[in-house]
Amino acid sequence: MFAVETATVAQRRVSRPRADALRNRERIVTAAREMFVEQGPDVPLDEIARRAGVGNATVYRHFPDRAELVHHVVLSVTDRVTAQADDAIAAAEADPGAAFEALRGFVHAAVDERIGALCPILSEAIDPDHPDLHAARVRLEDAVEGLMARARAAGQLRTDIAVGDLMVALSQLTRPLPGAGCLVDFDQFVHRHLQLFLDGLMAPARSELPGHAATLEELRRDIDERRPRRPRNSEEGLGQK
Repeated sequence: MFAVETATVAQRRVSRPRADALRNRERIVTAAREMFVEQGPDVPLDEIARRAGVGNATVYRHFPDRAELVHHVVLSVTDRVTAQADDAIAAAEADPGAAFEALRGFVHAAVDERIGALCPILSEAIDPDHPDLHAARVRLEDAVEGLMARARAAGQLRTDIAVGDLMVALSQLTRPLPGAGCLVDFDQFVHRHLQLFLDGLMAPARSELPGHAATLEELRRDIDERRPRRPRNSEEGLGQK
């Protein structure tokens, strides 16, 4: 019995990542996120290692291939933005009169995570149906919907806006335009233009919007219809024989 307990403790010690290993992993993910935005998903992994301040072997020890690294970059960004939405919800609940300001602060913070630039760059390199990514996306959507609901209940957010409208705008307004390299600093315009957009979300509305509010269900359906169909594993196996 004593030997079994000792083995269990030893296994726990082995399976628990060390603090320096966790720091290295975080540095790698942060560096990868920055370089994916700057250079695209095909940036050499040794350049990511150099920016992270670690050796190539450390990168491969944490992420055996590029797909694994991309997967965790998307998870990291999604989780960080969800945490920002949760913080904004807490602020809105503490002061309902400032619910829209909490929403405004969340949007500006989310932009700094570069979601608008990362999504189109990495969309080809991830499996959007992966359980981890699906769960992370649902958590984010629920948090943003909850934040918008509080601003709406406070009478500060116009009623003809849905969470899909906000998510689309975040993607469009924060995605560098083709040929934008001629600009001195694209980022200096992002928060300025977001502020104009956010002012347009405030109640009372000054105009009637054409069409209807964009729901998440509609966005998912459109994405699914445009997404190339992945062959089933069984079909792949048959084709390889």
